[in-house]
Amino acid sequence: MSEWLIGLDAVLSPNAITMIVLGVGLGMVCGALPGLTATMAVALLLPVTFTLEPLPGMMLLIGVYGGTLYAGSIPAILLRAPGTPSAAATVIDGYPMTQQGRAGRALLISLLASVVGGLTGTVLLALFAPQLAGVALTFGPPEYFMVAVLALAVIASISTGRLSKGLISGFLGVAIGLVGMDPIEGFPRFTFGTTELSAGIPFIAVLIGLFGISEALTQIAGNRRSRNRERPPVGRFSLGRGWLRRLGPATGGSSLMGFFIGLLPGTGGDVASYFAYNETRRWSRRGGFGKGEPAGVASAESANNASTSGAMAPTLVLGIPGDSVTAILIGAITVHGLQPGPQLFEGSPDLVYGTMLGLVLMNLALLPVGLLGIRVWPKLTSAPTTMLWPTVILLSLVGAFALRLNLADVATALAAGALGFVLTRGGYPLAPMVIGLILGPMAESNLRLSLIISGGSLDWLARPIPLAVMGVIVAAIVVTKFSTRRAMAASTAGTHDVQS
Repeated sequence: MSEWLIGLDAVLSPNAITMIVLGVGLGMVCGALPGLTATMAVALLLPVTFTLEPLPGMMLLIGVYGGTLYAGSIPAILLRAPGTPSAAATVIDGYPMTQQGRAGRALLISLLASVVGGLTGTVLLALFAPQLAGVALTFGPPEYFMVAVLALAVIASISTGRLSKGLISGFLGVAIGLVGMDPIEGFPRFTFGTTELSAGIPFIAVLIGLFGISEALTQIAGNRRSRNRERPPVGRFSLGRGWLRRLGPATGGSSLMGFFIGLLPGTGGDVASYFAYNETRRWSRRGGFGKGEPAGVASAESANNASTSGAMAPTLVLGIPGDSVTAILIGAITVHGLQPGPQLFEGSPDLVYGTMLGLVLMNLALLPVGLLGIRVWPKLTSAPTTMLWPTVILLSLVGAFALRLNLADVATALAAGALGFVLTRGGYPLAPMVIGLILGPMAESNLRLSLIISGGSLDWLARPIPLAVMGVIVAAIVVTKFSTRRAMAASTAGTHDVQS
């Protein structure tokens, strides 16, 4: 209980609360603009946190994270253009509600479901994270190696249904992570005699390039210009009678599913929202899904936001990113000389427990800020974008330079942006690359330590936890691939219903 009091005292500081509200507001603006993903928004604001204390910096990024995930539903509902990938499932029933003159109700359902899902996920995180941390303290090199392999296997298997491209992207990230000093013997490798690479390729500069510059290049190459759209009718911002009975089961059940799916490293809100929407649609007795069913919007949005807390669990407990955004959060923590993992619970309880309590405040802040801006969102979605993407590139370069005041980091960000652009055009997902970049060095060093400790033997694979994780790896690849196919099939069927 003392740890929670320490965290509460830290998160209730004026700086932390200010950063939460500011982050939620910025996140909502970013999410309401189609194409500005949560990952990009957090990556662009990451350099701002370098001058802040660890907890206020985390509160800013978490606020942006939650605000962007919620606001991605705004253009999905109004324009049939998801602001974030995780809002794609919201289109299936959200846009038909707009066509039927019920956009106001759809926006309100999205907001309330996001808050409920986020709070539910945070409660589950608070219940499970300390226990998981206690188990993680017993982990040695073999256990960490197998967990890293599990994370790589899961994220590759759910990469938009293309296992081969997900694996290629993941192993490319692993290769990038190998550049620098050997972690065991201390000699330089893959540096080509360049002193700038002796410390490795800067992780944050790569992230800024992959998600900031590459997306801007993709948008510019696609020649996406703003169009003069007639604003859809908004309608009333009310839910009508019996809304709790109609939406409660879908929201609650999807929140649980979203959290536990978010626990799987690399899944994220897009998989969670599709999976929860599909299951809600399959078990519901209502036949209006895909034609403007409010429960469809509630299901997708509650699972989306609950997955945020689920993704934070492996991030805080094991130092393994749950998705691309939490990978950036790991970078924000390590900048301050801290290492996410079970030791963080003992060494920095103010940061760990303050972060979990900050998630509660972030979700509570979503409600009033969302209600204040709910009538403004249609105006934001029609904002011109001709100057948006060049500005994103400029901000990305400034952020990369601010990392170490080194032009080499700017070059790294540009190279990563060009690489991300090529991979995106080729249909290769970027998330496996980020996870590979994070987990590659971790997997390598723990594998080598395991072999050194065992004298070159593989007997450690027969230990209970590595053996169990090996079984989970096989099951995760099969189950997540099957679930993704079913979710995508449901999405395709729902979109077909909307078009017809």
